[in-house]
Amino acid sequence: MRVQAGKWARKSRRYAAMPVLASLPAVPASNPERWLAPDTPAMGQLLLRDQHPAPASDGAHWRDGSFTHRGRTLAYKLYVPAQARAAAPRPMLVMLHGCTQDAADFAAGTRMNEHARAAGMVVLYPEQSRRENPRQCWNWFHPQHQQRGRGEPAVLAALTESVAAQQQVDRTRIYVAGLSAGGAMADILGATYPELFAAVGVHSGLPRGSATDVVSALAAMRSGPPVSVRAPAPNPLPPTIVFHGDADKTVHSSNGQALIDAALQVHGIEDNAHAHAGRSAQGQAYRQTVYHDRDGRSVAEYWQLQGAGHAWSGGHPAGSHTDPAGVDASAQMLRFFLAHPKTE
Repeated sequence: MRVQAGKWARKSRRYAAMPVLASLPAVPASNPERWLAPDTPAMGQLLLRDQHPAPASDGAHWRDGSFTHRGRTLAYKLYVPAQARAAAPRPMLVMLHGCTQDAADFAAGTRMNEHARAAGMVVLYPEQSRRENPRQCWNWFHPQHQQRGRGEPAVLAALTESVAAQQQVDRTRIYVAGLSAGGAMADILGATYPELFAAVGVHSGLPRGSATDVVSALAAMRSGPPVSVRAPAPNPLPPTIVFHGDADKTVHSSNGQALIDAALQVHGIEDNAHAHAGRSAQGQAYRQTVYHDRDGRSVAEYWQLQGAGHAWSGGHPAGSHTDPAGVDASAQMLRFFLAHPKTE
């Protein structure tokens, strides 16, 4: 046992050096039952306060909030653009940060608020606590956090429901996206709550079920998910857009392909794709592949970022783990999302 513990300690130190490690173990909850939730997200206690006494010069609000659901409290930030304060229902995007990040950092790096302003889109940034994970990772690699009605998916879905009701959100246009551990959790939310989220965005993340503990998480990050994960995903599955750098040394790029394969399998797509090669304004190459179903509707989109590492493509250096040289992932995700409202 001592030899195994020493071996694990050496492995932990090795991976702790990674910039956005998506797989450190969570601190055990003092009351595991507080993670259990009904199959349908229930309302919790939602508290909002403006970060500043007055709104921004353009009339937008950038707020701090907290949400309590079945004994667990999540902090979050909420961006409400001036256009979204009108009476008409507006779209909403849930943004899940990566490890070592927080809501403010993720907002600054992705510049998603700037992109959402023109669309009148509300943007919700839930924040993982150090109590639940020492490096503020969403716990995507534990089975209890990969299921509907349990763990973090249940809490995040309930928070989304509560904010959507408070902000008069269009229920056909609620989306979720994330980076690394946040991308993995975004994929889990899309699979476990497909009636809630109209589309999903995953940047440098992993597919649901690619790990069941810390050891398998490290393996999936290093070499890609096991073959068994590429079995049929839950059906229905929301349309999905994926970004992944082919030089990512933190989360292997085969995870991006696995996410796309799962989406294509659900929609019964074998060879109905349109590919385009290009470069960002700063010269970084990419390959964009759009997949259509039998009716000609796009259901998946894959951006392979050539030479890119583990960072948000086209992000701003004001935030951590960004690659300013890449194509603007925020703008492209928003385009994809707004083209995919729920039709059922």
